[in-house]
Amino acid sequence: MDIFTNGEWLPLSFAGLMGLSMLIYAILDGYDLGVGVLMKAATDAEKDKMIGSIGPFWDANETWLVLGVGLLLVAFPTAHGIILTNLYLPVAFMLIGLTLRGVAFDFRAKAKVIHKSAWNNAFFGGSLLTALAQGYMLGSYIIGFDKSFGGIAFSVLVGCCVVAGYCLIGAGWLIMKTESDLQRKAVQWARYSLWGTLLAIALISISTPLISHRIFEKWFSFPNIVLLAPIPLITGVLVIAMELMLRQLPKPHDRWCWVPFVSTIGIFILCFHGLAYSFYPYIVPDQLKIVDAASAPESLKIILVGALIVLPVLIGYTFLAYRIFHGKAKDLSYE
Repeated sequence: MDIFTNGEWLPLSFAGLMGLSMLIYAILDGYDLGVGVLMKAATDAEKDKMIGSIGPFWDANETWLVLGVGLLLVAFPTAHGIILTNLYLPVAFMLIGLTLRGVAFDFRAKAKVIHKSAWNNAFFGGSLLTALAQGYMLGSYIIGFDKSFGGIAFSVLVGCCVVAGYCLIGAGWLIMKTESDLQRKAVQWARYSLWGTLLAIALISISTPLISHRIFEKWFSFPNIVLLAPIPLITGVLVIAMELMLRQLPKPHDRWCWVPFVSTIGIFILCFHGLAYSFYPYIVPDQLKIVDAASAPESLKIILVGALIVLPVLIGYTFLAYRIFHGKAKDLSYE
């Protein structure tokens, strides 16, 4: 059926925009959450450099989360109600973590020396809490908000694996933005985090078809299994290539320092593509379809105009910020 003649293109367009916002958020805020978690293993001087590496970007990175959740609310209010009702507690913990990060980020730069360590720990705690909450929400969403002991345990495990994924992209960011001892530490952090990320990918890839016969058929029926084979194969190649590259970093003149970060982005994109394919056409897995959850077409057309104005502005601002502050990180100062 032609989606352009039956009006389905509007809900699907908003689902695509929402998915794009969440993917960009996971990449951009993922690395600065990862840097926050990795701070626990750094010296005081290294912590200042790590904060300096994310200082110009971290606030803007969170804007993509606001856009994604905003699109969910205005374009799919029924789905928003179902998802937020089931995830009320982890969402509350995520907001607490984000607030703690924001307060600690500013106060650590102005606090007396004897208090600075406490604010560094608060930034680490806020980053870890936020990452765990987001991973828990992902796990709970995948299994259809199962509240049994097994469902909760699965969601907690996915939460820990998401922390590893954020640490991987955070370490990749530090490899690209830092030098000397901190860069060498970041290489080791990336190698450790890579295996946790691989566990997360395997866990979600195995569990999603097992809990849904529909998803199993989408992936393993012929010819889908052949057409979709490049997704896990390319992911595997990227993981192996990263491990081999990390063994050789850092290189003279800082060559190839960007490869781990870019490779991790590729892994995130492939994983997101696999999840999106698995759950389509549902916005709430096996409960509510995208087209059934959407607002009225007249409302969506008005909202689409606003979204098409906001999205280029966000993309442009993000590009400009990263263009201006490219290069190696400097210590962040409010002087």
